[in-house]
Amino acid sequence: MKKTEKKNKPPVVVVLGHVDHGKSSLLEAVKDLKITEKEAGGITQHIGAYVVSHEGKEITFIDTPGHEAFFAMRSRGTKAADIGVLVVAADESIKKQTQEAISHLREAEMPFLVAINKIDKKNIDIEKVKQDLSGENVFVESYGGKVPSVNISAKEKKGIDELLEMIVLLAEMEENKEEDVEGAEGVVIEAQRDSKRGIVATLLVKKGELKKQDIIATTSSYGKIKSMEDFLGEQVEEAGESYPVRVIGLKECPTAGEVFFTFEKMEEAKDFASGEKKEKEERVPCGEKKTINIIIKADTVGSLEAVENSLKKIPQEKIDINIVKADIGDVNKSDVEICKTANAKIFTFKTKEDRDAEKMCLREKIEIKTFDVIYELIECVKEAAEEVLGVETVREEIAKAKVLAVFKTQRNRQILGGKVLSGEVRKGSIVEIVRSDEKVAEGKIVNIKKEEKDVEKVLENKEFGMLLEAKERVEEGDVLVLYKEERVKSTL
Repeated sequence: MKKTEKKNKPPVVVVLGHVDHGKSSLLEAVKDLKITEKEAGGITQHIGAYVVSHEGKEITFIDTPGHEAFFAMRSRGTKAADIGVLVVAADESIKKQTQEAISHLREAEMPFLVAINKIDKKNIDIEKVKQDLSGENVFVESYGGKVPSVNISAKEKKGIDELLEMIVLLAEMEENKEEDVEGAEGVVIEAQRDSKRGIVATLLVKKGELKKQDIIATTSSYGKIKSMEDFLGEQVEEAGESYPVRVIGLKECPTAGEVFFTFEKMEEAKDFASGEKKEKEERVPCGEKKTINIIIKADTVGSLEAVENSLKKIPQEKIDINIVKADIGDVNKSDVEICKTANAKIFTFKTKEDRDAEKMCLREKIEIKTFDVIYELIECVKEAAEEVLGVETVREEIAKAKVLAVFKTQRNRQILGGKVLSGEVRKGSIVEIVRSDEKVAEGKIVNIKKEEKDVEKVLENKEFGMLLEAKERVEEGDVLVLYKEERVKSTL
């Protein structure tokens, strides 16, 4: 159904700034002041975004500071957030990550305001912060510019209402209206695999209205929404523009920042996902893909480009090799500070560290890997990535059986009749219970009978009886997929 009245939709806000300047504290202060104790009690799990109301106007916060979805969306040319809040500590002013955040906001062409935090501390200098911002070409209103600024103390919850009021005013100036579209589209904020519920994805609706039972797809996954809940964990039937929801029903785990769309038919959604995603020989289990952060320093621009190009060729299906910084010259104290903050590893090509960096590395027990041959540097990065991966679980399907009859049902056990479709069904096997091509539960074959006798195994095309232990009830026609898992050292 198309909307008949267009109105301003809630702004989506992302919070950025230097580490330890109070991004997380600000988000927590907003939650504490604007979400009642009863409602807050409903937030049982981290959802990745939440909605607050200020004087009747709603605001959606992406509640992981500098959330990866924001940057991933920016790299895809799509606008994930509408407004940015740049947090700067009043006692420290501009830092390296502050500069990076300003750069991100400019590249995204996103309106933003400045929250000068920690005004409760002694020896602060708010005017110096504003002057330093001017040095970064960020001119706040009190300095003749157009960027709003608010003084706050996230710790003491001071200035939060003024900050929210400024966000509302900025949003009204932008006139971000609802759009007349069929279906819905938006962005994946985060996703993980729940052992009981399967793939759980947090989606932020950007256009249209998302409904329970909608068929959706991203570039890597698709499915029908079976369950949809808001940030308080309450079941909802629909979600409008700028609202975050947790959904269950996707068949694979999407990546933060991917765009989702709704489709009329499952086949269309499947074609979209399979046609757009990168082909991978092995899909990494949801929530298990890891990241290694690295810093690269080289002697010349040409060397640096050669190293970066070689790093891009390293397979990254299982782990993301994230280059936090790539620069020329010797390793300095700033590099080591970034290394410590980002939990990164430093690799250098034909360079060394200066005295301050050397002292800090000794103090912080940080090792710098130095090379004169690019190939050796790349091999060392591969080894470091494999160390981060550790061991992985490899799953092998060993058999399938179809449930022909349900004879008796007890609490967590059922006596069933079945037929082996493929492989060899063995007593004690772990099984997936599949119904209409979807996994509904897991279980274990406790006992097997053939011709009234207990047996250890049943071969292909043979019928048998079994005692199955599972939390969900099995139905006639279900397929039992038997598998085994093995832990092996991960390789790229």
